[in-house]
Amino acid sequence: EVHFVESGGGLVQAGGSLRLSCAGSGFTFDDYAIGWFRQAPGKEREGVSCIRSRDGSTYYADSVKGRFTISSDNAKNTMYLQMDNLKPEDTAVYYCAAEYECSVWGITLFDDYSGPGTQVTVSS
Repeated sequence: EVHFVESGGGLVQAGGSLRLSCAGSGFTFDDYAIGWFRQAPGKEREGVSCIRSRDGSTYYADSVKGRFTISSDNAKNTMYLQMDNLKPEDTAVYYCAAEYECSVWGITLFDDYSGPGTQVTVSS
């Protein structure tokens, strides 16, 4: 069974940084595109970033390009999201996900995913 544990969220002022971590189990990171999506109150889920180690492909939503950096340590089945220059509009619950390709990250609804995620709150 695929299982994710997200951590690293918190409250930060605009312009600040956070580093999210995601520990995965029940599957091998090497075989999938792994990444993050988020959901803000009253809004749909949004794909944020993805990485697929097999071919080095990545995806970043336009809203986070140049500010967020995704990385993974596949030996540890752990993924990270370094978030810099945070903005109030980044406030959301952030979740991990695994799909077959990063190319779907911008259009996937992520309806199949559940769990607590990790809360990121950016104050202005």
